[in-house]
Amino acid sequence: MKRYLLGIALLTFSGLAFAQEDLMKELESSQTGDTDYAFQTFKGTRIVNGHTVETKPKGTLEFIFAHRFGEVNGGLYELFGLDDAYVRYGLDYGITDNLSVSYGRNSVDKTMDGYAKYKLLKQSKGAKNFPFTMTVLGGVAYRSSPKKDNVPAGFKTIDRFAYVTQLLVARKFNPNFSMQVMPTFIHKNAVDQNIEDNDQMAIGVGGRLKVTKSVALTSEYYYRLQVNENSPYKNTFGIGVDIETGGHVFQIVVTNTRGLTERAFITETDGDFSEGDIHLGFNVTRTFQLGGNRSKN
Repeated sequence: MKRYLLGIALLTFSGLAFAQEDLMKELESSQTGDTDYAFQTFKGTRIVNGHTVETKPKGTLEFIFAHRFGEVNGGLYELFGLDDAYVRYGLDYGITDNLSVSYGRNSVDKTMDGYAKYKLLKQSKGAKNFPFTMTVLGGVAYRSSPKKDNVPAGFKTIDRFAYVTQLLVARKFNPNFSMQVMPTFIHKNAVDQNIEDNDQMAIGVGGRLKVTKSVALTSEYYYRLQVNENSPYKNTFGIGVDIETGGHVFQIVVTNTRGLTERAFITETDGDFSEGDIHLGFNVTRTFQLGGNRSKN
């Protein structure tokens, strides 16, 4: 029953978001004086692997290409990981300035994923003071691997689905430094009960430090809560360098995961960063204005 409730919650997410946006507009219009809202708490929509509080402005389409090589400690035979490749192609679209939707395809486990992401509250000062920005994310992932003729008896299509809910809370302390916390709930319809549970929770923390006008350092870490004692999986850690170049952001990253969906990189990371199970990679984004007015996010 829980899996169906999660599915219903995702279907109603967009409607609730529109209602919340109308409420936000009414509250903002009722304020007297000037209110300054924080914008670009993070430059992009990803810290390293995970999401930031940022949503795409209305009418804006962003293409995201994320790439991870194999493990650096694979040695010269694997050319230190460069012989392997794991990728995700994705499109993010801003329905309103505060609501984005996305669809993507990840080569790891041949997973298709989609999400809706809504900015509930904005950090501000002046007539209206609020200390942080808060965004909620709801997503679903469909794992198409293994093929139908390789699945165990009794395995159903619904067992391939996993769901994620995140609350992203961030504060921009000054123009150069931002931090974010990410309480996360993940439900997987089918798991190996010997090593993991269907319902899993994690808490993430991330940050961004701007070092020049166009370069910033980023980092994130997800700590899994109530982990099965037989679990072979590790907590996810990543470091990135953001380079802003005109209409896109180029991120160079090192991380201990090859997965690029929340189900994969939060609950199924098998690499240990401290032992050299490190994947070099990059994220490239390109933004296109399809309609509406470009606005500060």
